[in-house]
Amino acid sequence: MRSESKSPVASSSSDAEPAPADRAARRAVTVFPLLVLAAGAAGLSTPGTFTGWASSVPYLLGTVMFCMGLTMTPHDFTGVLKRPWAVALGLVAHYVIMPGLGWLIAHALGLSPQLAAGVILVGCAPSGTASNVVTYLARGDVALSVSVATVSTVLAPLITPPLTLLLAGEFLPVDAESMVTDILKTVLLPVVGGLVVRLVAGRFIARVLGVLPWLSAVTIGVIVAVVVAGSADAIRSAAGLVLLAVVLHNGLGLALGYAAGKVGRLGAPASRAMAFEVGMQNSGLAASLAAAHFSPLAALPAAVFSVWHNVSGSLVAAWMARRARSHPEA
Repeated sequence: MRSESKSPVASSSSDAEPAPADRAARRAVTVFPLLVLAAGAAGLSTPGTFTGWASSVPYLLGTVMFCMGLTMTPHDFTGVLKRPWAVALGLVAHYVIMPGLGWLIAHALGLSPQLAAGVILVGCAPSGTASNVVTYLARGDVALSVSVATVSTVLAPLITPPLTLLLAGEFLPVDAESMVTDILKTVLLPVVGGLVVRLVAGRFIARVLGVLPWLSAVTIGVIVAVVVAGSADAIRSAAGLVLLAVVLHNGLGLALGYAAGKVGRLGAPASRAMAFEVGMQNSGLAASLAAAHFSPLAALPAAVFSVWHNVSGSLVAAWMARRARSHPEA
């Protein structure tokens, strides 16, 4: 999980011996789906415990993004300048494939307007907060993963709202201007704040990097519990359809992201990174925006995505790593 912490692995090669922060991140990405599943079950079984926390979701998301900023360094941005073609391809693939898939799946499955808007919003979100570490586990190009994830997050205020308006506007009214403001407050400002703190107090932050994945994982878990509690009744009737939509969305995103890297002739490690940068979304942001701008039901796809993309990402990463050892060119 990227942070769930973003880049404790950013400077590691796929063959290097993992540092303590790397091992903490690997443990967190393994435990995280179970934690989120438990949080969702808690929200579903005792919704009254969490429904009063709905107004705290943007602040919780801001905490996750602040942790992400704490893991960033200027090197994450210089990597963009060194490989502009690869990063540009990753951004275009991410913001074309996933929003397009969300729109197609919403129509193909005949989703209700609320669920359709929620699925599309997940597709329009920036790269997922687990993608860097999953790329690391898959023996992928971590530097490219970090660069694409960083830039997709920074550009989210400019890209996510208009894309959501374009694709989800036929299902529900979308206040793109208000969404821009929310993303600036809950994503960009906390990330920049975390980066500044890292620059000022880097020596201290380096000592606590191993804690950040767990802090972010627990916070995302609370967000999921709150979102699930807000739509507990709807989940019981729509869970199967939403799970199908999420599995299709994530699975096709992983496959098409990998294909984009191959078509762009980026090489095997970079193609593995592209799979996760395209197929894994910042579902915490999507859940927060859906709850604030649409309804708790619209946030349900993001809550399910939070669990599923970490499960699928970990499984695909294990398969890719095993395949890379016997077929390095694959």
